Amino acid sequence: MQSRSPGDVLQSCGLFRGMDDLQRSVLENMSLMRHFKTGEQLFSQGDSCPGLFVVDAGLVRVFRMGQQGQKHVLHLCGPGQTFAEVAAFGDFPVPASAVAAQPSTCLMIPNDLLQKELVANHDLCRQLLVGMSFWVRHFVQLLDDIVLRDATSRVARYLNELPRDASGRIELPATKKDIANHLNLSSETFSRVLRRLSDESILDLTQSGSIRLTDEQSLSHYGL
Repeated sequence: MQSRSPGDVLQSCGLFRGMDDLQRSVLENMSLMRHFKTGEQLFSQGDSCPGLFVVDAGLVRVFRMGQQGQKHVLHLCGPGQTFAEVAAFGDFPVPASAVAAQPSTCLMIPNDLLQKELVANHDLCRQLLVGMSFWVRHFVQLLDDIVLRDATSRVARYLNELPRDASGRIELPATKKDIANHLNLSSETFSRVLRRLSDESILDLTQSGSIRLTDEQSLSHYGL
């Protein structure tokens, strides 16, 4: 797995894309590139925050465990996405666990170095606030999807946001179980929605488990 430079990783991340070159270089100079095997734990719920992570390649599953042992997938973080940023900025224990769902490379900004810079660098704080405002808006959209959308609308919206090749083929970035959990659905409901979209000739479900989009307009309509 070939890693990009820390500067390229930060540039591709929405949280830092609006930063000026000076402040981005400050973060670049303190960052580390970390490599993780499939199934490797990056941190556990309640641990001291090790730092802010940006995925360069692969996929990281971020999840919370309930008191009765139930698990909810909060994020499936792919390239360009961040996690543990709120705990890093607030300097409190991580509220969730993170595990590499695939072989993954992440840029990590160590929390001790970040905290020192936040105390001294007001321009960095201001520019990070702008980036975090967009992140909060993203969370509001996720909450809207879970509370106000039915199962078909949630699945359609999720599939609409995934990349596809020229033939319309979509590769799911994680297991159906994890995706269903992320959408606050059971695995059975997620599979049932996929079959319904297939019966309506919106999707073509192949025997290999991949998905080919055959009617983009109808899928977009369901995701509105």
